[in-house]
Amino acid sequence: VSMTWLDKEPRCCRGRDGGQEKKMNLRLKLVNRRNGLAQGGSRQGGFTLVELLLVLVILALIAGLVLPSIIGQAESAKAKSASSSISRLSMAVETFYLDTGNTPERLQDLVENPGDVSGWNGPYVKATLLKDPWGRAFQFESPGQHGDFDIVSFGKDGQQGGEGNDKDVTSWQ
Repeated sequence: VSMTWLDKEPRCCRGRDGGQEKKMNLRLKLVNRRNGLAQGGSRQGGFTLVELLLVLVILALIAGLVLPSIIGQAESAKAKSASSSISRLSMAVETFYLDTGNTPERLQDLVENPGDVSGWNGPYVKATLLKDPWGRAFQFESPGQHGDFDIVSFGKDGQQGGEGNDKDVTSWQ
């Protein structure tokens, strides 16, 4: 319904006041019909409590199904990150050996000059690389049991051995 026809003064609306009061009432009725309001009634928009609870239940079900898989993938990514960090540390130890003729006594020697080593040309890695993705220091042994040196992260649980995300990440595997 267009409002333009109301600007013309219909015959039913002519009176002493020029039909202004009837014209205004007619406009209000048209506006109320457009908004879905019954004459004299009121309608409030919004959601019922049942609708809101239903949405919350659906969201909780989705979160219950999706979150465990996301958390599992994050832990798997940390294990891959530990393996990558060990590879980078191994390359840095080998570079240290090429520069100095010795393997470092500790991983910190890759970041700071130990002072008693000639030919040190570091830092070979950033200090942040000396910790595994779980925030614990990598274990370093030189000479190692599996090669010239061994670098180990004890995984999520921080204990030697383990399976899954708790499995050790090593430089020789």
